[in-house]
Amino acid sequence: MFDISESIIRISILAVPFMLAVTCHEVAHGLTSYWFGDPTAKMMGRLTLNPIKHLDPMGSLVFILTAMTGGFIIGWAKPVPINPRYYKNTRLGIIVVSAAGAFVNFVLAGLFLIGFKFLQANPPLADSTMAFFFEPTYLICQFGVIINVILGVFNLLPIPPLDGSKILAELLPPDLAFKYLQLERYGFIILIVLVMSGGLRFVFNPVWQLLMTIL
Repeated sequence: MFDISESIIRISILAVPFMLAVTCHEVAHGLTSYWFGDPTAKMMGRLTLNPIKHLDPMGSLVFILTAMTGGFIIGWAKPVPINPRYYKNTRLGIIVVSAAGAFVNFVLAGLFLIGFKFLQANPPLADSTMAFFFEPTYLICQFGVIINVILGVFNLLPIPPLDGSKILAELLPPDLAFKYLQLERYGFIILIVLVMSGGLRFVFNPVWQLLMTIL
């Protein structure tokens, strides 16, 4: 039976690490591109940790709907615009900028893990004031690890237009890279097929097992 109050609590807890993960992911792309000489993200006001500037309406709606069901969480933010023509070294710039989002997610996962382990080792007394805040904070840290690791790994998959495809394209010969990036128009379909066929399990089952061992 659907419990609206339980769904609201679940969304409230998941929203904190989700918004932080996607916001920092996009800011990392934009800030790294800015360091390589590209002012595009800065001029468009995207070098900010304000999640409102980054959240995609459809991605946010999908996040809320999937969070309500208690199953696999899906959601996304608006991609930060970048212009590689500003880079002195285009290949290096694209590789580093593309990897920056996942790198920041892994750093965030580490910080959430530190918080999770600290709370795990220092539970409050049952009748203390801190006991009221302990469980939601504990769950936020736990989901913070999971969401950031999953988001980082997912974006490194070599499926256009994910970040991993941009990294791989820069490592391929130009002719082959051009043909490879043409798959971007079919990227969403490829992802749907992999999800429906269970193909993504080969990637995420080991990741999930590792997370469950750590947590």
